[in-house]
Amino acid sequence: MRKTIIAVAAAAAIGGTAYLVAGPSAAAEEVTLYKNPQCGCCENYADYLRDNGFTVTVKPTHELVPMSRKAGIADDFQGCHLAFIDDYVVSGHVPVDTVNRLLTERPNIKGVTLPGMPMGSPGMGGAKTEPFTVYEINGGRPKVYAVE
Repeated sequence: MRKTIIAVAAAAAIGGTAYLVAGPSAAAEEVTLYKNPQCGCCENYADYLRDNGFTVTVKPTHELVPMSRKAGIADDFQGCHLAFIDDYVVSGHVPVDTVNRLLTERPNIKGVTLPGMPMGSPGMGGAKTEPFTVYEINGGRPKVYAVE
């Protein structure tokens, strides 16, 4: 955090613009995203991650449910796609701020999930009607990780 503050102050002092990217270098993070072959919203989420500086490889599969279970995500907490970023799993349409927080804080969890396909979430159409509750994946029943 101190290095970030110093970098921002230095950029301001020389008249530059500082772009804050949460995470150890989120722009360089590689993502492997598994999705149902026919799912368009998953492609939109992949584009959303790309627009936020991630390098994304999309892999179509019909095995999302068993893959999610193997990753430790309970059936009623699974999202519509499964992404692997660094040492973490990200399930569903998780906002990039939460992904970057995960990569910055590096908690001792398996990852995070935004269950279902909430309207207005990144990659989904429609208007956001309520806050998104993102859960941590850590074996057992998921706990709230973030509310956006």
